[in-house]
Amino acid sequence: MTTKVVLVSAVALIDPDGRVLLAQRPAGKSMAGLWEFPGGKIEPGETPEHALIRELHEELGIDTWASCLAPLTFASHAYDDFHLLMPVFACRKWEGQPHPREGQVLKWVRPEALRDFPMPPADLPLIPILRELL
Repeated sequence: MTTKVVLVSAVALIDPDGRVLLAQRPAGKSMAGLWEFPGGKIEPGETPEHALIRELHEELGIDTWASCLAPLTFASHAYDDFHLLMPVFACRKWEGQPHPREGQVLKWVRPEALRDFPMPPADLPLIPILRELL
């Protein structure tokens, strides 16, 4: 059986107070209402870092640089109709103030409160890693 592998890049944006930015998936998207780390699909020919730089600009109106994206971990999760492979980065430096540009709700969350937010299954194993980091 062949499974489609979807490559997505995500980031834990960490503010000076040690909080992490979560975005709530808007209505109409798959897994609507769940909270996730910002990011998106890696386009053909893109590196995970450049996909994040593009996605952060498009979705949140902020700019960062590859040198500010520290590799953190990765997620690998089998959903019903595809397998998600997601490199995850930590970022503490960017220009601009994150604001929703695609109908999503944003929230800065303390690491110990991340479990209070319903997340896609692929994101759940990231919580203890972030709690240990912060």
